[in-house]
Amino acid sequence: MHDIRIGTLLEGRHAVQVLPQIIPHGFESFGLTFWQTTGDTDLAETGRRVRDIVEASGTKISSLEIFGNPLTGTGDDADTLASWERLIDHAHLFGCDLIGGFTGRLPGVPLDASLPRYAEVFGELSRRAADQGVRLCFENCAMDGNWQAGEWNIAHSPDAWEMMWDALPADNIGLEWEPCHQMVGLIDPLPQLRKWAHKVFQVHGKDATIAWDVIRESGIHGPKPYVWHRTPGFGDTNWTDVISILRQSGYKGDIAIEGFHDPVYKGELEMTGQVHALNYLKECRGGAFISNPVIGEPEVAETV
Repeated sequence: MHDIRIGTLLEGRHAVQVLPQIIPHGFESFGLTFWQTTGDTDLAETGRRVRDIVEASGTKISSLEIFGNPLTGTGDDADTLASWERLIDHAHLFGCDLIGGFTGRLPGVPLDASLPRYAEVFGELSRRAADQGVRLCFENCAMDGNWQAGEWNIAHSPDAWEMMWDALPADNIGLEWEPCHQMVGLIDPLPQLRKWAHKVFQVHGKDATIAWDVIRESGIHGPKPYVWHRTPGFGDTNWTDVISILRQSGYKGDIAIEGFHDPVYKGELEMTGQVHALNYLKECRGGAFISNPVIGEPEVAETV
């Protein structure tokens, strides 16, 4: 069943300490994340130690991820572009070939105004990655932006994806897709996934609950929340359908549970929710692997 592994996301700087504690729960892979910068993390040493841990347990590192704005190079994002480069260069030490994150965005201008800078920055990064057998993928999170303005990411809309692929055709650039962010925009994720599954390099395991009663009464601009990010198994998405669509498209990758967002299973219940999601997604994947009967060649009767 490991053509689609079920794992979770961890902060990269804590991976060596956390991995031995949660591997026994049954996670099959791990994505390691950094916020805006890899900071003072010794990626070479961390990679060696992490790889020893996961190889001994039969798990793997599915991705390295850096979330910041690599297009501006200012303020807290001053090191984000260099962090993309470092993760690309060190991916092999983790036994990993996938780097994820946000595209970045030019603040305060319409989305399409960021495309030339995106093509410039990720043109160089995609070539650097291709030289090392590494792929790049972008999470589909708007980070409170829209088409008119935003601070973080242009890869949150199917219309933007079309423009991105046109601006920078590269086989090693794809999507880090999850249904949650589309549902926040009231998009049905399943028909979108059917169309775009061929560009999905990684799936984040995060769901959403949409309060349609609130929308019908107050709309989406009133004082009441109309949607919540959820851990898989507690939201509205049919993950059996998600996995079926992925398999039909030939996807062989990971679903990395993105925790620390659920409004109920949080705090001391965080790992309770994540392990529930792990077991739920394994069931949606089809449960335990059962081998088929082996049918041999029919016996030929001896003749006298």
